[in-house]
Amino acid sequence: MRLVFAGTPEAALPSLRRLIDSPRHEVVAVLTRPDAAAGRRARPAPSPVAKLASEHGIPVLRPPSPNTDEFIAELTELAPDCCPVVAYGALLSERLLAVPRHGWVNLHFSLLPAWRGAAPVQAAIAAGDTVTGASTFRIEPALDSGPIYGVVTETIRPTDTAGDLLDRLADSGAELLERTLDGIEDGTLTAVPQPSEGVSYAPKITVEAARIRWDLPAHVVERRIRAMTPNPGAWTMIGDLRVKLGPVTVDDDAEPLAPGEIRAGRDGSGKQAVWFGTGTHPVRLGWIQPPGKKPMNAPDWARGARLDDTARAR
Repeated sequence: MRLVFAGTPEAALPSLRRLIDSPRHEVVAVLTRPDAAAGRRARPAPSPVAKLASEHGIPVLRPPSPNTDEFIAELTELAPDCCPVVAYGALLSERLLAVPRHGWVNLHFSLLPAWRGAAPVQAAIAAGDTVTGASTFRIEPALDSGPIYGVVTETIRPTDTAGDLLDRLADSGAELLERTLDGIEDGTLTAVPQPSEGVSYAPKITVEAARIRWDLPAHVVERRIRAMTPNPGAWTMIGDLRVKLGPVTVDDDAEPLAPGEIRAGRDGSGKQAVWFGTGTHPVRLGWIQPPGKKPMNAPDWARGARLDDTARAR
């Protein structure tokens, strides 16, 4: 099939690579978000998908909005049979959805109808789910509600960050997407409506939502930090400084601490450690990143920070 691939971040790259290499399909163009500021100098840079497409000599389309008359005419001229989508990052109008004869097929990183929306991987980890997956479905105007072509499942490991889990789903989802497009071309695959029960939503994570609430139970704090790692990054205030935090471990044997209270010392085996108080048990911090610095080991940070009995995270 003639394909116009829509995607933007690194999570879309395994799917794009697989379709470029597919002997059955031709990626005639790539649709991605406009160049965005990146790096310390905040200079506009192409998206990961745009870079990969350019390396393979594939035309890159970067409309500020894909729903304009001009872009719809441009897509119509390309005459795609189908438009596969992986984390493109913009809503699509009904007129645009009607252009390819096989529609737009989205790879979504959850087992739909669970966790519809922009942050399904983060939501699954934060909720304490033990199993998630990826789904391919035909896009309809309503959010992630279209009929499903296929799914793959993935176990959520106890130490998974959102980055870890997304990497695995991006790989297994790429294979699922290719199989889905093969089945659509063959006429052997039929989309099945999503069940009406079990619907949940995973909206885009705001910076404020990534702030850690230390009054929550320790297991909730631990999951939320993993869910926010690496993006957008879990954070807290310590004094006047906003710092990012890496994954923590719940320490049932640690000395009790008030929510947000910080203590540095030695654990039962004599190793240096840093604990933060929560609504239940303390959590042991792995790494911390003060503003303008690289992430550092928590005990090293504590020595430089010269913590006292009044140290609090909030």
